[in-house]
Amino acid sequence: MLDALPKLRLTTAKEPRGVSTTMPPPGYTLPPTQETNDVTKQNQPQIHPCPCGLCAAHRQELEYRLQWIFDFMTNTKQDSNQFKETISKLNRGELQRIASLMTSDSDCFMAIARNEQGSKRMQKLLGKTDDVDGLFYAVIVRLFPTVMTDKNASHVAVRAMRVFDGVKKDYMCQLILHHALGLASDQHGCVAFNEILTDLDHPYYRNELLEVVVHNALSLSNDAYGNFVIQHVLKLNDLYCTNTIAIRLRGHCADLSLRKHGSYIVERLLEAEESMVLVVEDLLECEKDKLMRLARSDCGNFVVAKALTITKVSRVDLFMGLVHKLMPFVGLLRKPYRGSNIAAILDSVW
Repeated sequence: MLDALPKLRLTTAKEPRGVSTTMPPPGYTLPPTQETNDVTKQNQPQIHPCPCGLCAAHRQELEYRLQWIFDFMTNTKQDSNQFKETISKLNRGELQRIASLMTSDSDCFMAIARNEQGSKRMQKLLGKTDDVDGLFYAVIVRLFPTVMTDKNASHVAVRAMRVFDGVKKDYMCQLILHHALGLASDQHGCVAFNEILTDLDHPYYRNELLEVVVHNALSLSNDAYGNFVIQHVLKLNDLYCTNTIAIRLRGHCADLSLRKHGSYIVERLLEAEESMVLVVEDLLECEKDKLMRLARSDCGNFVVAKALTITKVSRVDLFMGLVHKLMPFVGLLRKPYRGSNIAAILDSVW
């Protein structure tokens, strides 16, 4: 019935006629209908929602209630502690009615979740009761990709993953797995994805998500946002993931090192012994002029310097291989440009 109503414009708080936008006092329940709230209409007949959902009175009543919940959840005049105190005084039924109202309309839910204040207050409601969690679960699942790729709304989903268990958590894990690559390549989705990877305490789904990431390491490393997911997985210090990523990036390390975020990934691979060998061997396979260009580039010079520093201590054979390839260009590297750090290492050898 709600779907038949016109879409409401709730992207910003707007004070409806006769509705207060201040935070209700402690113990305040959901607003009464306009008919019972307005004493001037107390003698008029009670208006009942029409079955078709198109009745003007019913539509006005619904808009009033949705606007009320939007104002209640996004009001900035009261701080988080006052909101928390207000919520703590509501009984189970009142909490359920609040959750039911804000989750009954997709547009209203997203308008609140996209609001920074609204998102924080939604997170405070999660974990209060099974009934409230069930209502949030239903709307998050229904709007999953939209919620997960919004800067503020995604925090609601991440919080839900922390408090849900059983069937709810399992199904949300399935959705994350299904949308994994899309989330990892999204500006805000990648942040939520990384948070979930860090917190997820379900071994099966965590391993499945990591498999998706490492087996798509090349495309994600070259993606504007996916590279942050690769960096995050490397920081987990999982030997299998690190080695698999290194294998997937074999033959591409030099090209990645020319770019800022790609160079971060290659530098991280150099910090683990097994993956370090693969990266250095990749650099040694470069033509001399390509390796020289890499050594003098804005980002690549840090990769080459780190490769020299690490191999000098742990793998002298690889170190000398790099030295012999770079030594013919040491004069160019000494110039006051990118590469002087590499020249200093080379000069220390002789």
